[in-house]
Amino acid sequence: MANPIRGEVIKLYKNLLYIGREYPQGSSYFRDRLKSAFMKNKDVTDPEQIRKLVARGEFVIKELEALYFLRKYRTMKKRYYEPDD
Repeated sequence: MANPIRGEVIKLYKNLLYIGREYPQGSSYFRDRLKSAFMKNKDVTDPEQIRKLVARGEFVIKELEALYFLRKYRTMKKRYYEPDD
């Protein structure tokens, strides 16, 4: 029987890789940082601790999405509105 927590971790990693494609410093920078973060915690075996780490990863996804939306908003604002200066 497969461990359900393992599936959550793999899903989180894949989602972060997908979201990291648009990272401002580049996708390779994001991928390297992501891999090192996951490798740092590879020896964690306590299910409760793993769930906390997954929850933190989901929070990071939300923060990245907010960053991307803000960047899009600023670009659209520059494109369609004149500066107030």
